[in-house]
Amino acid sequence: MEINVQVGKLEELKAEAVYCPVFEGNKIEPDFAAFDKKTGGTLARVLSTGDYKEGQTTVVYLNGGIKRAILDWYGKRRFDAEAVRRAIGRVVNKANELGLKELTLVYPKTLPVSQAEEPTVAMVEAALLANYKMMEYMTTLDERQKSRLKHLNILVANRAVGQRTEKGAQRGRVAAEATILTRDLANYPSNYLTPTRYAEIARSEGKKWGFKVQVLTKTEIEKLGMGALLGVAKGSAEPPVFMILEHNAERPRLDTVVLVGKGVTFDTGGISLKPADKMDEMKGDMAGSAAVLAAVGAAARLKLPIHLVGLMPVTENMPSGTATKPGDILKALNGKTIEIINTDAEGRLILADALTYAERFKPKAVVDIATLTGACRVALGDICAAVLGTDQRVIDRLKKASTQTAERLWQMPLYDEYDQLIKSSIADVKNSGGRYGGVMSAARFLKKFIGDYPWAHIDIAGVDLEEKGQPYVPKGATGFGARLLLQFAENWAKRS
Repeated sequence: MEINVQVGKLEELKAEAVYCPVFEGNKIEPDFAAFDKKTGGTLARVLSTGDYKEGQTTVVYLNGGIKRAILDWYGKRRFDAEAVRRAIGRVVNKANELGLKELTLVYPKTLPVSQAEEPTVAMVEAALLANYKMMEYMTTLDERQKSRLKHLNILVANRAVGQRTEKGAQRGRVAAEATILTRDLANYPSNYLTPTRYAEIARSEGKKWGFKVQVLTKTEIEKLGMGALLGVAKGSAEPPVFMILEHNAERPRLDTVVLVGKGVTFDTGGISLKPADKMDEMKGDMAGSAAVLAAVGAAARLKLPIHLVGLMPVTENMPSGTATKPGDILKALNGKTIEIINTDAEGRLILADALTYAERFKPKAVVDIATLTGACRVALGDICAAVLGTDQRVIDRLKKASTQTAERLWQMPLYDEYDQLIKSSIADVKNSGGRYGGVMSAARFLKKFIGDYPWAHIDIAGVDLEEKGQPYVPKGATGFGARLLLQFAENWAKRS
């Protein structure tokens, strides 16, 4: 989508469609009210009839240079980034429903020039994210079905606002495109997104945006002693890879923050086979690693002054004659032994080796993100992700970033008593603590493999997939975490 910032007046505008926000009391912006009065009062008549209700997205056809006004309920007349995202998302969906190619947004004069960047970020994020649709494998769509918005115009009153708006539009594009990459990767079928092809995509992203990508092969993984990752990969014909991404690798004086993402490109459950129902969704069990790849790339695009490292253990989890079995014991990179109780608790195994590896960078913080436990969805539904960890300052920084991006986090406890659930009688630890307290016992398992660094864990099971569709989150992979991790890194860089 092409995004243009233009200076001008509403009454002089020529446009296919303009978004007109409706506030409490069915009021509209003064600019729209003045424009409407000059052009016959159509908007005022629609809003005064009482037919327009809260929550509606309505198209009003006008005479003159503007052909359509898309009315959408905004609510209270104050800036709220998530309210902007949701409103713009609904309007973009309506524009696509109408088959429009162009949409104009009017930047409110009521907001001061100094604040122009943040609202624009939200506008552009929502427009690009609502416009997303994976059509790569759809061969029978007609042109109408394929139709998506091609141009987004943002009308501003003067050049001073325009300069800040252009900056915000660029920031919004970077964040949205990071999320789109995350969605694409999680939506790809696993017969396409094998670990090998995933590595090729990561190399391509590194080359495009200027960050370092190192891909360790199965032989190199074996030499390192990553027995937990290898144990998960044993049942698959596809070899595993371990990817190391670095933004600002050559600047050692910067703070180092490590992001670790679970990358299971398809999860059958292994020998502890999952039910067939909805197993197709397990192509997205690498969504955490996709968010890490996207966040590192976005940080490089924005040239953030932070040494950001991404670690991505990537494999399939398949049942076969060579697969790891319940009752087997694996040795992880840090030397700890793991009794396998359930081969479907595989994400924590590959993260264990990655978290051990993270200590090599002497990081100021490590954050891992994973579709880790069904228990998280049971506890929190599809409303928010869980966050746990050893350092409250890191957790608080993540929670602040989540407030900014509206990718919600809810902190859960990491009490020592949860260790009893994963205590093994024949190994250092077992990989599953049973049905109860699954979010916490999984996090306690991960804690046994972290180094001497502040650590936080994000469980995104439940929020990685949208089943119905929301204003700027279509059905399918949500891309949750890409904007969150980017915001977290950006905030860290600013404070450092």
